[in-house]
Amino acid sequence: MNAPDRFRAIVIDKVDGVQKAALRAVTLDDLPAGNVLVRVEASTINYKDGLLLSGAIPLIHSYPMVPGIDLAGTVIESSDPRWKPGNRVVANGFGLGEAHWGGLAEYARLDGSWLVACPERFSSEQAMAIGTAGYTAMVCVLALERQGVAPSKGHILVSGASGGVGSVAVSLLAGRGYQVTAMTGRVAERDYLMELGASAIVDRAEFTEPGKPLQEERWSGAVDTAGSHILANICAQLKYGGAVAATGIAMGTDFPATMYPLALRNITIAGVDSVYAPMPLREMAWRCLAAELDQKHLETISSEITLDEVFDLAPQILAGKIRGRTIVRLDK
Repeated sequence: MNAPDRFRAIVIDKVDGVQKAALRAVTLDDLPAGNVLVRVEASTINYKDGLLLSGAIPLIHSYPMVPGIDLAGTVIESSDPRWKPGNRVVANGFGLGEAHWGGLAEYARLDGSWLVACPERFSSEQAMAIGTAGYTAMVCVLALERQGVAPSKGHILVSGASGGVGSVAVSLLAGRGYQVTAMTGRVAERDYLMELGASAIVDRAEFTEPGKPLQEERWSGAVDTAGSHILANICAQLKYGGAVAATGIAMGTDFPATMYPLALRNITIAGVDSVYAPMPLREMAWRCLAAELDQKHLETISSEITLDEVFDLAPQILAGKIRGRTIVRLDK
């Protein structure tokens, strides 16, 4: 299949010092350098995409920029020997949407070293129901496993449980036999989280204010997407030898904690980066997702929109009003 001369993309530009985003036509010649051309079939809206579109934090390296930190689709052209036309691929991170044009366009030209083969089990839409958030959740689970956090050691806490990373983390951890407590600020999501496998729900409000440096030991491990006081309170409540996989800043970039949990309870804070994670870890994460993730849960956690509807969703995701994952269909 040949690529058309013109196709649609969301383009962010800066005019007279003001950032503006619009859906418009671009050409193949507009695409940045790369050795693989991909027909994008699906992308997503992540928290970082909301930041990119809003300009709330200056993340964009140069203008114009196509946002979208992940994508799934089919290779159309390739000078990289690892990829041939017809291969189905997934891409996320490596500066997509920030330093290199991303997934909110009908075509993308990428470096072949950024691509992972899309597992046969998943369609492009299902791969993006997982997307960067689900892949990050899997990397978090693997990080806890490396720290020796086993199901037999007690409850696991997941913050931001109704969001993208949190929803997939709840499903994956429950599937591995962990007793999962889901933290959420939205009481109405209780049934949704229980359906994903949570065994208990805790109110986010219990964690958002400054707490004692050492608190009751409650969790053998945790996945945190929030940062700030939520992460500090989680650390203060980890059991001796526990670990938290910390991967988000939804509450803030600060970390107002003390050394007490680390020095007196031997806890581990495992930072999880999904943007520049090495390829072997990426491939392992996608293999585990293909083997473990309950496909019924993908239907539960995801909804679909078109490229035209992206602008309405961006403010909502920043406000924490979006449940689970939002797939952007590019092939409609």
